[in-house]
Amino acid sequence: MLKNKSYYIHFYSWLIGLIILIVLIIIIGGLTRLTESGLSITEWELFSGIFPPINNDEWKRYFLLYKEIPQYLLLNNKITLEEFKNIFLWEYFHRLLGRIIGLFFLLPFLFFLIKNILKKDLIRKLTGVFVLILIQGVVGWYMVKSGLVDNISVSHYRLAVHLFLAFVILSSLIWLLMNCIYITKKSFFQLNSNYLSLKILLILIFTQIIIGAFVSGLDAGKIYQTWPLMNNTYFPSDVSINDFFNFDNPSLVQFIHRNIAYLIFFLTIYLGFYIFKNKVKKLYYPYFIFFLIIIIQIALGISVLYSGANLYFASMHQISSIFLIVLSLNLYHHSIRS
Repeated sequence: MLKNKSYYIHFYSWLIGLIILIVLIIIIGGLTRLTESGLSITEWELFSGIFPPINNDEWKRYFLLYKEIPQYLLLNNKITLEEFKNIFLWEYFHRLLGRIIGLFFLLPFLFFLIKNILKKDLIRKLTGVFVLILIQGVVGWYMVKSGLVDNISVSHYRLAVHLFLAFVILSSLIWLLMNCIYITKKSFFQLNSNYLSLKILLILIFTQIIIGAFVSGLDAGKIYQTWPLMNNTYFPSDVSINDFFNFDNPSLVQFIHRNIAYLIFFLTIYLGFYIFKNKVKKLYYPYFIFFLIIIIQIALGISVLYSGANLYFASMHQISSIFLIVLSLNLYHHSIRS
């Protein structure tokens, strides 16, 4: 991947640093949503918003702008300036970290280009990741705009796109790092039937990320707080068959989220049976740690329901989804022949 091996340690450190930053911004982004802080800054402020308010007049200006949007008028019209500062800082740090990621990617990347140490295929892949990072910034603002005019929260569709892009960026960097560590050039898209169940499992996991964003955006975790039944029925009583593809319905979204989780669990069991039956020893350990995070993720999801969508359980459930993606990619990477 590199023309000059003396720069390997620098390149590894850069990739690992990027992955850590992406993980952090996903966690902070999740907390920003869970604390309903995402609409506290009503302007994009690509450059002017680098520094937070430093005096009371600036805080009042931001607060007055917030008072003009539906979320304040219909939901938070009793919050004080001090309470506003709390939600403002969550969104501020989320945006600040986005800027840091952009610079942390661009400056070392330019250095590697100037030093001519990256091979062409790696330049192409990293350029694609940087384009995704730029698109992610635009999508983030596009998402925020959806909650500034007619709604008290952002569009769950735009939230899902924003989160999905974050996981695509994270997955791309992790795949590059694994290829570097194992000195391979494994392609992510393997159009064959090898470990088909694992490939289906990956698709389901990424689909679950999208549906999870719908759950978060619609506050769907705050209804039907029972398990395994949704109150006393398997299918939610307030959803009709004719309404089955209405993804604006929180009850339906929670139902789909639950059932994709069941599919992921049973497919994971089947995959484990296949691996151990065929004695694929190289997958024993990657599968075991993947199975462990599946159990943790399910347990946290159930805890979110029983706790009334408690902030800590909900946040841990979102954080564990990061480990789920990382460990599923690790399992998939090991399954591909070099």
